[in-house]
Amino acid sequence: MADPAVRSAPLIGIVAGEASGDLLGAHLIQAVKQAVPGARFAGIAGPRMQGAGAQALFPMEKLAVRGYTEVLRNYLELAGMRRRLAAHLLRERPRLFVGIDAPDFNLDLELKLKAAGIPTVHYVSPSIWAWRGGRIHKIKRAVSKMLTLFPFEQAIYERAGVPVAYVGHPLAGVFGDFPDVAAMREQLRLPAAAKVVTLLPGSRVSELVHMADLFVAAARRIADAVPGARFLAPLVSRETRALFEAALYRAAGGGPEITMLFGHSHEAMAAADVVLVASGTATLEAALLRRPMVITYKVSRLTAMIHRHQGYLPYVGLPNILAGEFIVPEFLQEEATPENLSQAVVNLLFDAGVRGRTEARLARMQAELRQDTGRRAAEAILPLLAA
Repeated sequence: MADPAVRSAPLIGIVAGEASGDLLGAHLIQAVKQAVPGARFAGIAGPRMQGAGAQALFPMEKLAVRGYTEVLRNYLELAGMRRRLAAHLLRERPRLFVGIDAPDFNLDLELKLKAAGIPTVHYVSPSIWAWRGGRIHKIKRAVSKMLTLFPFEQAIYERAGVPVAYVGHPLAGVFGDFPDVAAMREQLRLPAAAKVVTLLPGSRVSELVHMADLFVAAARRIADAVPGARFLAPLVSRETRALFEAALYRAAGGGPEITMLFGHSHEAMAAADVVLVASGTATLEAALLRRPMVITYKVSRLTAMIHRHQGYLPYVGLPNILAGEFIVPEFLQEEATPENLSQAVVNLLFDAGVRGRTEARLARMQAELRQDTGRRAAEAILPLLAA
């Protein structure tokens, strides 16, 4: 698969900024090591990448911030970490650098490394098709090759003269053979005939700060409208669970009965009739599990104003972006109210026809994105290792 010149235990710099990038990085590392058994990886890595053999020089959690105000609060720490990492990589001279997502951190790092003669790969296109399209010029200066997860992105980079490869999305393969609703309900000990709603208010502390109360209030309204409805809330950390529990405590009357889980978000989504989900990677995961959903999001007013000024598309959820139309409802900022969210969820719970059509459309989307991503990404970067 690889040129013999590649097989000299090359060092590859790598940075992932959050859980979704950690998954992509782990698959990539595993695939590269199959072709180049001695390959070494070092940079910023999460637990999956470390399990695949990457050396973590800095904790990945430091990069997991979203929104302008949140980034500004952490700017000095992030800038210092990037400066130290750049100095380390320039000293060690890796054969290649791979920045996974986190464009505000990685693109500036890639600019420095590429200028110093180190080939750079950016894995996951920034959303230039949705907002801040002018970033394509910076990307062209910073990136030796772009790896895209979605098929429509490839043409954007080809037109701009940026070397590009479409590699598909790894979650499409992971979820392709996921157990069906009935099997997952049996595993989670849920009644087969119950109306089940899974709540996903976000994976970051900053997201729970803005949305925990909103999700609890919406769930209470759904419970009032649908007696016997069951609610699942998978949360990724003790911090996010504590914020969600605090929102339940603040709810008058204690709020609805919600079963909280540590992790197991995919199982909770697969068991649901409808998923109420914060915009982000979780919307794609719900789509690949073929679950009807209602998407919502709230950020600080400053972040919302900037996004509105620079946005190009009428939707923000990945399922709608991939479909090129509204196939699931979205409620953002001022429209993200308990009344709107609960009504949209209840409508889906009782409209089997809409749920069936949505599931069929999401199944086609899943098939389009299933591309053995790790192998394709490795094949795309191996020529740069041999150069």
